[in-house]
Amino acid sequence: MADIKVKLVKSTIGSKKDQIATVQSLGLKKIGDVAVQHDNPQTLGKIRKVAHLVEVSEA
Repeated sequence: MADIKVKLVKSTIGSKKDQIATVQSLGLKKIGDVAVQHDNPQTLGKIRKVAHLVEVSEA
């Protein structure tokens, strides 16, 4: 499986609790953090949920 880079580009302040938890489960804590995740349906679902807060690229 390929890997993808997920970068937090917007603050989670004011976001719903489940969106904040999703960002944390992706391994992101503050703006500018980058995490490398496996490209699988579970990760893509998390990214889709917080797409307005993150930026995705190939690893």
